Amino acid sequence: MGVIEVGDIKSKKKIIVDDDNINIIKEKDVPEAKSTSKSKSTSKNYKSSTHERISLSKNHKRLEENIFVVFVECESSGNVGFLARAMANFGLKNLILINPCELKKEAYYQAMHAKNIVETATIFETIEDFLKKKSIDFIIGSTGIPGGSYNLARIPIKPEELGKSINLNNKIAIIFGREGNGLYNHEIDLCDIMVSIPTDHSYPIMNISHAAAIIFYEIFKNRYEFPVVGLEEATSTEKKYLLNDMEKIVAILDLPPHKQKTSLKSFKNIINRAFITGREVHTLKGVLRRILLKFDR
Repeated sequence: MGVIEVGDIKSKKKIIVDDDNINIIKEKDVPEAKSTSKSKSTSKNYKSSTHERISLSKNHKRLEENIFVVFVECESSGNVGFLARAMANFGLKNLILINPCELKKEAYYQAMHAKNIVETATIFETIEDFLKKKSIDFIIGSTGIPGGSYNLARIPIKPEELGKSINLNNKIAIIFGREGNGLYNHEIDLCDIMVSIPTDHSYPIMNISHAAAIIFYEIFKNRYEFPVVGLEEATSTEKKYLLNDMEKIVAILDLPPHKQKTSLKSFKNIINRAFITGREVHTLKGVLRRILLKFDR
């Protein structure tokens, strides 16, 4: 862990900055400023040191490197700019555009100081193309129309729950749908989990950049992880094998096709909403394997 010490001349305090914390310690022997120019110089150093702390933070780097913000078939250049601006506010850099409209000057104008995010955005024809190229571990879809017991694919969690549980060590895609129609059902089926923001029933649908800012904030404020061994979230491959075993069990039960599909979707929802660890997956997998062995006898 790197430590940076910065003197605060006016308050006679020493500010110790490490990767995860800023500690302010009263320090009597911090020298007085002898001139205005020296005071300005110290103030400059403090700002650059704080910025350096943010840049070097491991968790902040994970935000930059592991989270991909995906905007599907955007209809307005301006919304691309607003989305980029919200991303920059919370340390996100990877913008993915799926079959976008033509990006006009408005996209760069609305992005303000986040123009570089628009300029470096990667374009794909389909979500599937993007997922294959980037080897995403966990896919989060956003919806303004949450589902219920008869629409299992759309049962969401709230942004706060997502922020508390998300594992920044994995490659994560947060997918935002079209301004008019959102995500289609086949696109929602690709997602591991859905997130939705509670809004007033009189006007439930939010502008994409507003919704994105709320989701990004919840992830950003909980970016520090618990340093406990064994809490690593299960990878997409581990969960895939677990789901395969459950699929075999459901097939043996000889349920009608529609009930098989509903059962598997329910199991997948539970697994993904729980953000289970690799250890938990292996434990459950052992149980399911024993069930399969019983059926084979």
